[in-house]
Amino acid sequence: MLRTHSCGELRKEDAGKEVQLTGWVGRLRDHGGILFIDLRDRWGITQLVVDSKEEIYNRASRIRPEYVIKVEGVVKERPEGLVNPRISTGEIEVVVEELAVLSSSELPPFEIEGNQEVDESIRLRYRYLDLRRSKMQKNLILRHQVAQLIRRFLSQREFLEIETPFLTKSTPEGARDFLVPSRLSPGHFYALPQSPQLFKQILMISGMDRYFQIVKCFRDEDLRADRQPEFTQVDIEMSFIEVEDIIQLIEGMMVYIFQESLGVAIEPPFPRLSYDEAMEKYGTDKPDLRIPGEIDDLTELLGGEIASFSRGGNNFAVKGLFVPRGEGLSRKKLDVLSQRAKESSLSLSWVKGGGSSPLKNKLSEETWQRIVNKYPFGENALLLLAWGERSNLLSFMGSLRFELGEEGIKDKKPFQFCWVTDFPLVEWNEEENRWDSVHHPFTSPREEDLDFLDSHPEKVKSKTYDLVLNGYEVGSGSIRIHRMDLQRRIFNLLNLKEEEIEQKFGFFIEALQYGCPPHGGIALGFDRLMMLMSGEDSIREVIAFPKTQKGVCLLTGAPAPVEKEQLRILGLSLRK
Repeated sequence: MLRTHSCGELRKEDAGKEVQLTGWVGRLRDHGGILFIDLRDRWGITQLVVDSKEEIYNRASRIRPEYVIKVEGVVKERPEGLVNPRISTGEIEVVVEELAVLSSSELPPFEIEGNQEVDESIRLRYRYLDLRRSKMQKNLILRHQVAQLIRRFLSQREFLEIETPFLTKSTPEGARDFLVPSRLSPGHFYALPQSPQLFKQILMISGMDRYFQIVKCFRDEDLRADRQPEFTQVDIEMSFIEVEDIIQLIEGMMVYIFQESLGVAIEPPFPRLSYDEAMEKYGTDKPDLRIPGEIDDLTELLGGEIASFSRGGNNFAVKGLFVPRGEGLSRKKLDVLSQRAKESSLSLSWVKGGGSSPLKNKLSEETWQRIVNKYPFGENALLLLAWGERSNLLSFMGSLRFELGEEGIKDKKPFQFCWVTDFPLVEWNEEENRWDSVHHPFTSPREEDLDFLDSHPEKVKSKTYDLVLNGYEVGSGSIRIHRMDLQRRIFNLLNLKEEEIEQKFGFFIEALQYGCPPHGGIALGFDRLMMLMSGEDSIREVIAFPKTQKGVCLLTGAPAPVEKEQLRILGLSLRK
């Protein structure tokens, strides 16, 4: 090794030792002929001291930030009053006796350890410099630690880590596939997997019983802060289990990794909400339970009177959101919210302090008193009322609840899990005039709802469970269909023709006929989980080499054109 210690290792107990250190030059400070150099590596910073009386002073004074150097010297305790408690090596410094430049550096386009804001496009273009920053290294170190903890937790419970293929067959998973042309089979394509869904189910049919994989998945979809075209998920599948078994396993794993990596105690059991309950109370299937308050259904109380002066329509509903401290909601802000409601084909009004409201003269005295008595109105308390078509209304009120409560959650507990269960099995596709799976075609319906499968599919709930953390879905899973007769009923419901079933799922359908155990699983979004554990707002902050929101790698320039000869070999040509 070119070094005896890392830059974060030496302590005052090492005083007097002769050491060799390597790393990157951080700050340089010349204090009256004594040169101080911060030497940095992944483990920390060590202060180097070069006296002007020494022969190496001239060489040392010519180095610049981000040079890679090697030094030899003696560890010395810092003088009293000059200890730096902000770094782990703050009680010592190394008096340099030899110095060698291993690699010089151009002037970086931004400060590595500075506090200045740097445009993300610049950071991604020079990602190798960005990853030298202590914050980014801390994020990736945490990512590594959590991955190892997950492997340990599952391996101790007799799960097998098994790899599944990246070059596979295109099957409908809810997003567009990335396609890979085959040179050996011209005109045919592999698809990069959106998830290992069918392979992990086949592993259950194979008798593996407990499988997991920390695996890359690929989806060609519109991107945002918590999405990437290639992402990592913790894929888990188990045989001979029920919903409760998966929930207890994942809760135990979350408790373990948060305690071991962050020192944060997570308390099980996590709150559970049905999908219908989550939508009615929070206006979303990804509720942030750190935000206090719920959406109230006031349809029975106000619906009849409001419908008399408003267009009722189908699925008409009235919802209320009580804000105990509404002093920040000025009349101007309320007008903005009203306009936003109109843009969603809804109406919005308010009751302030229990005394004033644009609705007061439109409602009967009895109804008005029932509203006033229902809520603990104080001087600044505010009730926001909105009405219109139920699904639009729920979505609008859910967004409003999050927007108004976002500031207040910063001082609350940093992590709040919950489960959302019993999602609808199918949803109606207006464009194609057919039913679509809410999760995927292999999700098992609840036994008590099977009688509705042919007559009222919209009433059928599935054996599904999403893990939600701080308003983000970080995991989604289900009990799978293991009987061929039920699987065929689902395919028929989804209007899949026999030849389409054979073409897309033939290999899996065949496997189902050879003794399939009851099984289920879950996929955890590893990048989203790491984003939240790291306290970041974007998964790009916890991925070493991410893409932009346009799917571009600014470091390498991918995607990029290829040579015509490469296309010819693959039997492809591009339209002008």
